[in-house]
Amino acid sequence: MTAGSRHMARRSVVQALYQWELTGQLSAGIEDSFLDDWGLKGVDQEYFKQLVRGILNYTAELDRVLEQCLDRDLASVDPIERTVLRIGTYELQFRPEIPVRVVLNEAIELARVFGAEEGYRFVNGVLDRCQELCRGSELPVA
Repeated sequence: MTAGSRHMARRSVVQALYQWELTGQLSAGIEDSFLDDWGLKGVDQEYFKQLVRGILNYTAELDRVLEQCLDRDLASVDPIERTVLRIGTYELQFRPEIPVRVVLNEAIELARVFGAEEGYRFVNGVLDRCQELCRGSELPVA
């Protein structure tokens, strides 16, 4: 799969998890209903599924990491930005083959597209702190 199809998978995950958070839909149904409703043409569907399942399975753990990197309560973070932070933290924690630079760039782009006007700066700062917890000494710039 191409990098673009992974990028599109991440974009779709933002939308699916935002829907999950707003509706309270059972996590088991969110993936299938999103695939059925949207089809996700041009999307790395396997990566979409891996992200949705992983983030939903490890939400509590991801949130614990994020809370260590925030200067406020996670519940007060905008739902879109919270979703983007969970995606980035999941990739930092569980996808070590993805360089930190890629994780940060993708999260910043998602926050620019879906988040508040300056939300990308907030996402960048939080994930920069999270990468130290998740990856240790790996530098954010390759």
